[in-house]
Amino acid sequence: MTLAELNERLLAWATAAPRQARLLRARADHFGRRGEPHEEDGSFELRMNAMLEFYLFDWREPSDGPTTLALFLEEVGETLPPEEAEAFRALAGNRHALVEVRKVEPGTIRVRDVFRGDDLEVTERRQVAGLARGDLLEARLMPLDGHLVFSGAFLWQPREARKAILAEVKKLRRAAGKDGAPEVEPFLAVLSRMAFKVERYRNVRLESIYDFTVDQRSLTPRPGPR
Repeated sequence: MTLAELNERLLAWATAAPRQARLLRARADHFGRRGEPHEEDGSFELRMNAMLEFYLFDWREPSDGPTTLALFLEEVGETLPPEEAEAFRALAGNRHALVEVRKVEPGTIRVRDVFRGDDLEVTERRQVAGLARGDLLEARLMPLDGHLVFSGAFLWQPREARKAILAEVKKLRRAAGKDGAPEVEPFLAVLSRMAFKVERYRNVRLESIYDFTVDQRSLTPRPGPR
């Protein structure tokens, strides 16, 4: 099965009526930390996809409970063909990260996880318009047939903000210590809100938005009336 087919099967189960309340709680949690998109936002579709991926692969209730994917496998895993069940189990090994594009070749994109520091080869047969060496993006890398592929949601950060973002990553890694691990998800939520502000407030200087010396925990304001 392709990633799209696996995702469609999993989403159909995860968004059915018995699990609607769970989905709504996951949505409120996700957008509460990252800012809620509206249909007029250019990144609306990507952000909605990212929320659904969070619900499928990261959301736990309670915090130490199973993911939605784990619940799906628990309920229907034994009814699936063995190779299909294995493909779903492999999706649990996905990686959600801030990555830097290192090299773009036909069918392959090499990226570096800026927090872990390791390079990864991503199989990508689609032509990703505008993607270039040095770009920073929030992405989810999915294991499929022994390869890594991009999920349906990735969020670009402005190239002009690259230096400030990488400097903050370096600071967070240093603060965590040699054997520690920085908290990646809260930082990705901050970057999401910053990218939102760049998208919605074109008259605000980018340097003012990507200022990590100020408290960035406030929610992204709703767009004003048009």
